[in-house]
Amino acid sequence: MAQVEKRGGLLRKSSASKKPLKEKVVLMYDEIFMTEDPSKCSPRFWEELFLMKVNLEYLEGKLESLDGEELMKIKDNINCLFQHCIQALGEEHPIRVVNALQTLCALIRGVHQKNKSTSGFDIINMLMGFDKAELCMKNLMESLDSLLCAEGSESLKSLCLKLLLCLVTVTDNISQNTILEYVMINSIFEAILQILSHPPSRREHGYDAVVLLALLVNYRKYESVNPYIVKLSIVDDEATLNGMGLVIAQALSEYNRQYKDKEEEHQSGFFSALTNMVGSMFIADAHEKISVQTNEAILLALYEAVHLNRNFITVLAQSHPEMGLVTTPVSPAPTTPVTPLGTTPPSSDDEHRLHSGKLCLIILTCIAEPMRHRKKAADKNLPCRPLVCAVLDLMVEFIVTHMMKEFPMDLYIRCIQVVHKLLCYQKKCRVRLHYTWRELWSALINLLKFLMSNETVLLAKHNIFTLALMIVNLFNMFITYGDTFLPTPSSYDELYYEIIRMHQSFDNLYSMVLRLSTNAGQWKEAASKVTHALVNIRAIINHFNPKIESYAAVNHISQLSEEQVLEVVRANYDTLTLKLQDGLDQYERYSEQHKEAAFFKELVRSISTNVRRNLAFHTLSQEVLLKEFSTIS
Repeated sequence: MAQVEKRGGLLRKSSASKKPLKEKVVLMYDEIFMTEDPSKCSPRFWEELFLMKVNLEYLEGKLESLDGEELMKIKDNINCLFQHCIQALGEEHPIRVVNALQTLCALIRGVHQKNKSTSGFDIINMLMGFDKAELCMKNLMESLDSLLCAEGSESLKSLCLKLLLCLVTVTDNISQNTILEYVMINSIFEAILQILSHPPSRREHGYDAVVLLALLVNYRKYESVNPYIVKLSIVDDEATLNGMGLVIAQALSEYNRQYKDKEEEHQSGFFSALTNMVGSMFIADAHEKISVQTNEAILLALYEAVHLNRNFITVLAQSHPEMGLVTTPVSPAPTTPVTPLGTTPPSSDDEHRLHSGKLCLIILTCIAEPMRHRKKAADKNLPCRPLVCAVLDLMVEFIVTHMMKEFPMDLYIRCIQVVHKLLCYQKKCRVRLHYTWRELWSALINLLKFLMSNETVLLAKHNIFTLALMIVNLFNMFITYGDTFLPTPSSYDELYYEIIRMHQSFDNLYSMVLRLSTNAGQWKEAASKVTHALVNIRAIINHFNPKIESYAAVNHISQLSEEQVLEVVRANYDTLTLKLQDGLDQYERYSEQHKEAAFFKELVRSISTNVRRNLAFHTLSQEVLLKEFSTIS
């Protein structure tokens, strides 16, 4: 007997004399692509169609092969197919539901390919018809909501989420996807939260749910009231917030595992996962760069959670024991897919790295504004510090590791702004933070040295004086208000010690800005601001250095120890005169709409494109699904 092979919807016998036979579902698709109503001759046509195994490749390919005019001729049949798919979602027979969901995915993707250059209205008309769109979408969203919230099949829930992701990403610019108006009206927000708060569902579907929520939040977020933004901003359920945090934590940890960072963090809190991700965005030397997929969708989800929901900030400071468990799960499917949705393919492109780093620093900016400080644990052996310490550690790490030829000026400015906001909070609340401040001071001084040693190269591209002024004013914050938030009086003494010890760097900076501020060049005004900001630092240096030299001469000591210098400092505070500098503890609050709208629009466009592309490679095939329902008669 001749062997039978299946290729692209054809059943082909090995004998060359026989014509290829089309499988029944393909013949039924061909009837839909005729202008006549297929149910006229076959009253049970639609009932039988959803018992047939879907041929996604053939259905999508057929839609894509038609030109616009040909597609319009069969619009009524496409509308009819779409409506019958929605009806089938309410069937008790799970095979029909599976087939309906997959057919909807194929329809949406196929019609999208024909409407890339046109508006969302055309897609609505082609899929549903304008006159029936509102009712169709109401029924569709209600059915999806019921399936997602039911106790039933996890495979069905997975398909529901993938269908929703298909729907959301049907256009590159999701704000132009008018279908989403119906998703706004018929909200599935509660269904998404239920997935995130329920551990079994979260393990299976948490990743897709978080990506879907991040995209929905960005629909016309600047032009109209987005109900998903409103609802996300008021979530206060601890299980839900922790569930969202755990999904994000696992995805970021997966990035870190792929990157194989040499200094892998062993803590279980997911903030450490973010810190590794930011740190690995850049390597000083180009040949050391490691290319991995950047999970921008998860970073966007983290950003929206931190930016919109003040309750979420508490999740950042918590550890997640689930992440450290080394157990074999009953269901082997991880939260993060093999090829995660919304990831950008591996790239060594510097511009892309800059964008990813920028997003991370924007997240940290949002974290820094409502920063939470927890009391230090009584047991010093516990790896428990305030979240602010982790942020400062990360900022110090960023400062010392990114002084490179292609200097990321924008990221450095954001980094220093994060530190400044933290200091403002310390000063305002008079929180004495036990932190190794010397590491920060040393990093800042080294950054100033880098700016000076690369003055010519950097000035060709950047206004380095903006950054220099911010660094100097951080020192002015410590000088003026340090006694209110540094942990001990000796910490304040150590600040003066570091300024005196590194006086040559500050002297060189003053010489550089004085030279440029006295010339009639383009940097005159910017350099002058740094000159004025250095007044107290120079006063400290000029006051203490002669006294230190005198002490050394009187005591016949060629090299003073740190303790001897500190002794001189403590003995001569009273005669030091400093100028009061205004505005050191003032900063401009973060505003996405006014400052970063263009960045986020482009980011969401990129994520939408990547989600759509990666969905095509995710297993929408039916083998797993049909196996799950194989016992159904």
